[in-house]
Amino acid sequence: MTTRIWHQSFTVLSDLGAYGAALDAHFKRIARPDTEIVMHGMQPGTYRTEYPGLDIRHAGIQRLHSVQFLAAGVQAEREGYDAYSISTLPDPGLREIRSLLRIPVVGYGESAMLTSLQLGSRFAIMVFISELTHLLADNVRQYGLSERFAGVSDVGFRFNDVIAGFSDPAPLIERFRVAARRQIEAGAEVLIPGEAPLCVLLASQGVTQVDGVPVLDSLACWVKQAEMMVDLRRQCGIERCQRGYFNEPPPAERVDQLVSFYGLDKLNWS
Repeated sequence: MTTRIWHQSFTVLSDLGAYGAALDAHFKRIARPDTEIVMHGMQPGTYRTEYPGLDIRHAGIQRLHSVQFLAAGVQAEREGYDAYSISTLPDPGLREIRSLLRIPVVGYGESAMLTSLQLGSRFAIMVFISELTHLLADNVRQYGLSERFAGVSDVGFRFNDVIAGFSDPAPLIERFRVAARRQIEAGAEVLIPGEAPLCVLLASQGVTQVDGVPVLDSLACWVKQAEMMVDLRRQCGIERCQRGYFNEPPPAERVDQLVSFYGLDKLNWS
């Protein structure tokens, strides 16, 4: 039976041709043959440039943008998708979206962190949007993983450097290795690259470790977790908790009414 996963990026994929093509190829390589990952991005015109980092480094603006993730999740469930993926390191709206839907919902950041626990005793996150440091540390706390957290560090380059790296990856990969060694010296035993464009670039070049320390393919982590959650639901009847403030799904008709009231039904996800 086919598994259909709605992938939701924090970028406008149509603005990033080389990255979008690499992302699609990566999904085809890591997903099971019976898994279909349908790529979606933010609505065209969401950002003033092709780079979302100028917006999402601000808590309030990121929260405003996260409304698109909620609307996309509702749409995914209405269209019969088997799982919904928040495919961006900050996991915007993850807890709230899970509370709205019955289908499995996975987050890029959470999936990577949970996987890292099986690969080493302490994980570190390496980012090119340094302003996300406090948010990511707070997510680690919410996920109950603070004792296994080695910290967040800046890789020393930015989004546009990563996008350019798809054409000439060698210099950027060497800069990544230099930054990674600093985290390893500080005690990290697993490295989580963020955001997704850096993950795709490293994975496409076969960068799976630095000096014996694993470099996670964080995208593969959420793909495999989504496949597993769908299997558990189908084959074992196991679903997430349905009780309590953060878990009980509201009536679907009320969700539809509010999506319409706030104009979110006018978003085009084609």
